[in-house]
Amino acid sequence: MMTKILLVDDEHDIVEFLQYNLVQEGFDVVIAFDGKEALSKLSEKPDLIILDIMMPVFDGYEVCKKIRSTKGFEKTPVVFLTAKAGEYDEILGLELGANDYITKPISPKKLIARVKSNLRKTGNQDAKQISEKISAGPLTIDRELYTIYLRGKKVFFPRKEFEVLFYLASNPGKVFSREVLLKDVWGSDVFVVDRTIDVHIRKIREKLNQDSDLIETIKGIGYRFKSVE
Repeated sequence: MMTKILLVDDEHDIVEFLQYNLVQEGFDVVIAFDGKEALSKLSEKPDLIILDIMMPVFDGYEVCKKIRSTKGFEKTPVVFLTAKAGEYDEILGLELGANDYITKPISPKKLIARVKSNLRKTGNQDAKQISEKISAGPLTIDRELYTIYLRGKKVFFPRKEFEVLFYLASNPGKVFSREVLLKDVWGSDVFVVDRTIDVHIRKIREKLNQDSDLIETIKGIGYRFKSVE
């Protein structure tokens, strides 16, 4: 199934240009030219929404608020793409629930990279929302409650170790490089080195104890969570 993106902007030439580049990258793109139309297109169940701010009928801020209050879209990634470059505007957008805030102009390649990053961060890389709760063999992870149970016993994991483990367990059998793990778990604005991942994996394995083999090292590449029936 193709990842579906709702692209909302009142400038038709921008929509046409971005739609073309997103489609070339393999995305299914639904378009809207104002806030009211954008809300009506939620019925298309987009996996990510790119949203302008200065639009007729409803502006982007109002649309974002309505999206976040719509059942099933509480955690759908929303990316503001706007000419409003002020710090206040960005803070307001993020406080209203946006996942990212990008100022125009931006190259299509950079926009696509940010889109993919936001999809990965929310577990949407295959156009599927990841459950808040994961059960994998002896392990149960509840992201909403930030709890981990191993063989029925609650085990404490510091925040970053929890996030690394949840990220890997959300994608069983898939190999992730250290670079991808750093970018998706720590973000691009924090400076950490590859060694950071190795240290966190070692600590996670120590806590998993006899089940430490759930996390596999792929030599020269990175790590993956073992697929468990």
